[in-house]
Amino acid sequence: MALESRLDSLYSKIMNEEDARVCKDIPDSACSDVPQNFFLQVLANTLTSLGDTLTNPKTTLAWLLGVVGAPVALIAWLVPIRESGSMLPQLLIAAWIRRLPYRRGVWVIGSLLQALALLAMGAVAWFFEGTLAGGLIITCLIVFSLARGLCSVASKDVIGKTVPKTRRGRLNGLATSLSGWLALAFGVYCLFFPPSDDDMLFYASLLVASALLWLAAAAVYRRIDEAPGATEGGGNAFSHALGNISLLRDDAPFRRFVVTRALLLCSALSAPYYVVMARDVESGFGMLGAFLVANGLASSLSAGIWGRMSDASSRQVLIRAALLASLLGPIVIAVDRWANLPDALHAWLFPLAFFVLGIAHAGVRVGRKTYVLDMAGGNKRTDYVSVSNSVIGLILLATGLFGLLSSLIGAAGMLLLLSGIGLLGALLAVSLPEVQQD
Repeated sequence: MALESRLDSLYSKIMNEEDARVCKDIPDSACSDVPQNFFLQVLANTLTSLGDTLTNPKTTLAWLLGVVGAPVALIAWLVPIRESGSMLPQLLIAAWIRRLPYRRGVWVIGSLLQALALLAMGAVAWFFEGTLAGGLIITCLIVFSLARGLCSVASKDVIGKTVPKTRRGRLNGLATSLSGWLALAFGVYCLFFPPSDDDMLFYASLLVASALLWLAAAAVYRRIDEAPGATEGGGNAFSHALGNISLLRDDAPFRRFVVTRALLLCSALSAPYYVVMARDVESGFGMLGAFLVANGLASSLSAGIWGRMSDASSRQVLIRAALLASLLGPIVIAVDRWANLPDALHAWLFPLAFFVLGIAHAGVRVGRKTYVLDMAGGNKRTDYVSVSNSVIGLILLATGLFGLLSSLIGAAGMLLLLSGIGLLGALLAVSLPEVQQD
């Protein structure tokens, strides 16, 4: 009872409202468990977000393939498989999940599978090398990504049943902020104590530590008190998936949201080009550490604010974050080309820009997660998440063609192009309906 009382008090302080116990858009039976469920999900999401940082395909996994002597061609597949592999099958996954009155267990299974996949990666790196090791690591990553898809679909539904509307943005924002602070600490460590290229124990430890984070997250998540949900519509997975695609044709607000979300991928896709431009000025390891710190600091400082704003209007958050990301590119390019900054100051222009981009990207992530949670209820929420994620997964795979274009127009040209795409996303977000006021 003492712990429950403390959670109630902390929950009320975070909400900072007299009616902190509001129970909008959740079952009546779940009202008394809101504070406990809120903090359990914050903790679980924080643990897995930190694990994502430690196993980033652009850093840890790319190095792992390099050290085992895998072909360079396999390294090029890391990011597409990690990001798209979890999204593409969600149309089929959602149909199966709909048959289950309780979806908490699906998230736990997905988390355990991700932990096992990471442990297997570590074992492969320790015992094998060359093409065989690379192929086995890619196979483990496919399992990891598919399991991630289970968690993605299930978590949206569990949040929708256990955390009230106008509170979900703060859940996403708080978890992102906490994991950002932890990632910041990791970035500072790498900045001052960089590991040597042949320190296999260090990188293997990262994989094991990440696996333990997912195991801990599963133990936390299984304690969530979830009310049973609707199970109708969970028929043949393939036919149901085909039927769900019709949402893009028949549901105009949802279709507009998916297109907007696709355009707002610019906040993620533009990040590498800031790094490329920075390397032309300063290529030392300290600059890489500066980018890690900037990214972690941006998430830590902004996600909570974005979350509170999303509970008032996630549509406005999408608009503001998209404008910030899309206007940043032209400003940075103009300063880079015409400001004639001293070399030392010029080098730090890009980590500063990366910090601002990180703020914008946190807003896009928190805003779109909150928007899709609040725009539908029941099983429709599961359908919305699965369809939008599958479509975005396809688009992410297609963005691999940007590599061909970047060789023609360069990093600055790509930044301008992505900024224009982001501006279109901001304009389209203006036409989205408000969902927090329903």
